[in-house]
Amino acid sequence: MARVTAGSCKYALLNEATKDSIGPVVAAAIAEDVGAGDLTAGLIDDDAVVGAQILARESLVVCGTAWVDEVFRQIDTTIIVDWYIGDGQRAEPDDVICKIVGAARAILSAERAALNFLQTLSGTATTTAVYVEAVAGTGAKVLDTRKTIPGLRLAQKYAVRCGGGENHRVGLFDAILIKENHVKTAGGIREALQRAGNAGEDVLVEIEVEDHDELLEALDAGATRILLDNFSIDELRQAVTTNQAYGYLAAKLEASGNVTLETIGDIAATGVDYISCGALTKNINAVDLSMLFRID
Repeated sequence: MARVTAGSCKYALLNEATKDSIGPVVAAAIAEDVGAGDLTAGLIDDDAVVGAQILARESLVVCGTAWVDEVFRQIDTTIIVDWYIGDGQRAEPDDVICKIVGAARAILSAERAALNFLQTLSGTATTTAVYVEAVAGTGAKVLDTRKTIPGLRLAQKYAVRCGGGENHRVGLFDAILIKENHVKTAGGIREALQRAGNAGEDVLVEIEVEDHDELLEALDAGATRILLDNFSIDELRQAVTTNQAYGYLAAKLEASGNVTLETIGDIAATGVDYISCGALTKNINAVDLSMLFRID
């Protein structure tokens, strides 16, 4: 079975909902890759046993160990995986991330699905870490969005946490984000906020505004969290100053829209509380990994 060496990998920040999602997602990945059977692995003797290792080929933040373990578990429960670098930890080029021992056929069949999860989720964690570093010392928190790979939302949001970022709402069911079309349909900012007030005390309610006048309207209507959509740097500074003038009635401010690595530092310096960035999960740059067999 897949195992974790004592003191090495810990599934950092892995909540129950994400844990529950791993098995079905992995099963789907194996089904689309292995299908009715691995024809090429069938060329290998069925009693051949090998050792293998996954190596980093670039500097990266590891994420996805639970998904890799589940791939090997579903393929062959006798495979052993020992992790040397765990989720949320950094690996440098040529570092051994884990070692694997088991039936050669099974490891070969599991290889691509395991690496796909590890390189994709590590890519999200690594990108997040770079964005988080860019706002260090400002007090701003880097958030993800719902711009995720279908079927991998919980996995990618976990990867964001491993990279040092924080999660925005998971989906449409766990928070209210009132956007332009909601405001128009509801009859205005105040009307939309009033309707959202019926959702309950534990439900986050955030409203999007597109200019300073709408910001004032939202603050006067009692908004406690406001998303500043595509504000310029000067407009963000003005929004922060205006918000501070409301004292204890001030809202938490979130900047969003066209956030890049080149702009996020300047955005954070304006004094906003949060910066949401779709690039963390949408613009996927899978990290470079290799699985190498050792034949003794």
